[in-house]
Amino acid sequence: MRSTARHVLTILAVSDLSRAVAFYREAFGWEQLVEVPVYAEFALPGGMRLGLYERQGFGRNTGQVPARIAERQLAPTELYFHVDDIQSAIDRLARAGARCLSPLAPRDWGDEAAYFADPDGNVLVVARPINPT
Repeated sequence: MRSTARHVLTILAVSDLSRAVAFYREAFGWEQLVEVPVYAEFALPGGMRLGLYERQGFGRNTGQVPARIAERQLAPTELYFHVDDIQSAIDRLARAGARCLSPLAPRDWGDEAAYFADPDGNVLVVARPINPT
């Protein structure tokens, strides 16, 4: 039997919620749906949502606080976004303070993509198909 599970929300544990909210607001400009002391949530195009949870609060729900990612290291998380205006997306990420990991380049799977890290080491990719259908 096929599952009816639908992915609707991705939540990232963050070290500094205010910093993370400011970063994602500037980098992407999404509408913020939730703003409470330990959690924020953004509405993404297409119905998905992205949550940012203060690390200790995240741990209260799971029973274990996630490991802190060392400065300039990477979390084992990648968020991959297709964008219409890739240069504008790259410029916004740079202005927000994202760390460039790999500049815009054609990729083997048919996208042109640039890789960045957010302040907590999560990998963010902005991409567009090389030959859109």
